[in-house]
Formats: sequence, structure tokens, C-alpha cells
Amino acid sequence: MSASDSLPRGGADMSASDSPPREGAVGSATEPPTEPPTGGATDRDRSWTVLELLRWTTDYFRRAGIETARLDAELLLAHALETERLRLYVNYEKPVLAVERERYRALVQRRAQARVPVSQLLGEREFWSLPFQVTSDVLTPRPETETLVEWALSKTTDFDISHGVTGGAGARLRIFDLGTGSGAVALALASELPGAEIVASDLSPAALQIATQNADVLRTRERIRFVEGDLFEPVSGERFDLIVSNPPYVARSAEGSLPPELSHEPEVALFAGADGLDVIRRLVAQAGDHLSEGGWLGVELSPEQTEEVEHLLSKAGFVDIERRFDLASRPRVLGARWRGI
Repeated sequence: MSASDSLPRGGADMSASDSPPREGAVGSATEPPTEPPTGGATDRDRSWTVLELLRWTTDYFRRAGIETARLDAELLLAHALETERLRLYVNYEKPVLAVERERYRALVQRRAQARVPVSQLLGEREFWSLPFQVTSDVLTPRPETETLVEWALSKTTDFDISHGVTGGAGARLRIFDLGTGSGAVALALASELPGAEIVASDLSPAALQIATQNADVLRTRERIRFVEGDLFEPVSGERFDLIVSNPPYVARSAEGSLPPELSHEPEVALFAGADGLDVIRRLVAQAGDHLSEGGWLGVELSPEQTEEVEHLLSKAGFVDIERRFDLASRPRVLGARWRGI
């Protein structure tokens, strides 16, 4: 490996220009950096600044095929320095200590070599402006799933926030988050709807543990009931005004073309049969038995599945089927009102 491809362990004489150090003739972006760029005694006596580290790592990540190279570099460096990301901008010229560089170097290697998601390296991810603990036992909360939260909140205008569509005085809006994972959707809704009664389920005990811990941190634990089981089994006999779900919807046939980061996330939360609809088919078929008259079902899905799932909803007895688009203008959520057959 060319010495110019190595992540700095000691100091280095790097250019202060906007262009990051270039790849050496022999170096590979997928190999772990081992030496400073020139390796000379003078270099080891000097310190790398925040800006120099960010430039070097951004280039390294880009050559490794990481699309969010600069963002990832900033997040990891802020974590290694135990500071906020925005503080990096006011400390560009600050030297980074050797022990901090070693912490950073370990994170960079895992991100570029093993393609471990940044959320797992940091142990958390922001969703709906809330912090969520993230491990390999749960899916990383993604921006497109906020579309499901937005849709759900728009449906609460159909009835009083403190009274469900089936209840009289004293009844509360009842929401069921099926397949809660880290608890992102349920906790986001709890933060916006303090008067609602929320039940959140998952098939994975490990995921429920993470979701419960997140609820404790966000101080919503007393307003959410977490239950374990497959689909509607843990809420047998119960009905809800609103059911939301971000179920597994990735087709097994697409496994080979997925980003390598997904290999670090639970398969049971990703894949759902040959076409990705195994879980959604069961969910749609059973949801009516657990919705109040006029209640709503909202499901996140892959855009190419939209027409097929619309057909499933109509066949099952749902009406007023609507699409909600994500920030990339792709249909990401299907909502439908339960009328019954």
C-alpha cells in the first residue's frame, strides 16, 4: 500500500488546500490504513487538525463507494472527539490528540472495510428529531419512515385526539404499531399525541428490549404497551382506531443488489418472501378484524409494490385508499380506511 493512502496515526505534512490527499498508485480504499502519509519523523511529531482529518477521510470513504462520505466522516469524528458535529466547524484548526485519532481510525476502518452502518458505530440515530438507540437487533430508523408518521398524524384529524372513533366519553385514541423495531414510529407518535393509547409489537424480544429502552429515555414508557408476537397475535380481540406498520418488504430476489450496510441489520425485519409481500399480504388480510369502523391502516412499502398492495387493500374491504410520497417523490406509504366487507 502506498503511504499516502494511510489514515494518519501520527502527524503529517498535508496541504491546506480544499483538495483531499489523492490515492496512491498502489493503495486500495478497501484496505485498512496503517501508516501516516509520509511516515517521516517530522510528520509523527506534528498533529493532524480536524479539517485535515475530515478531508482525508471524506476522500477515503468516496473511494470505498460510500455515498455519504463527508457526513459519515463528520459524524464519526465528532463521536471520537466526544463533541457535537456542529462544533467541528468552529474547531477546524484544532489539533486532534493521538488517542482521539486512534479511536477515530478504528471507526473509519469498520465503516470502510466492513461497511458497518454509522448508526451502529455511534449506537444511535435521530428520527423525528428524537434520539434512538440502535443496534444490530433492529433496523436503523430511516428518513422515509417519517412519511408513515406524517400520514398517521394527518389521520388523527378524523376524530378527537382524546376520543377514539368507537368510544364515547372517556375513550382514548388507540394506535397499534405493528413491527415496532427500535420503537421509532410508536415513540414519534407518542411525542405528538400525549392523549393517545399506543400498543407496539414485535416478533423479536431483542428488538422489544431496545424499543423499551428508547421509551424510557424519551419518557414515554408509561404510555406505550409493548407486546411480543407475530402480527396480531399479541392483541387478539382488541380493536384500534389507527394501525401503522413498517413491515419487512424486501424481496429475496433483490438480496444481491442491496447496499452492503444491510448485512448488519436483522434479516427478519428486511425480507418477506420472493416478492417482498409475504408479510403485507397477511397484515392486510387480518387488519380489518382489529380496526374500529372507520379506522385507518397505514403501511410502508417499496414504491414498486404500490399497485399490488392497493389491490390487496381493496379486496380486503378497505376504502379511501391513498398514497403518501416520501421526500424523493416516491410512493412510500399506503393508507386506507376500514369499512368492512
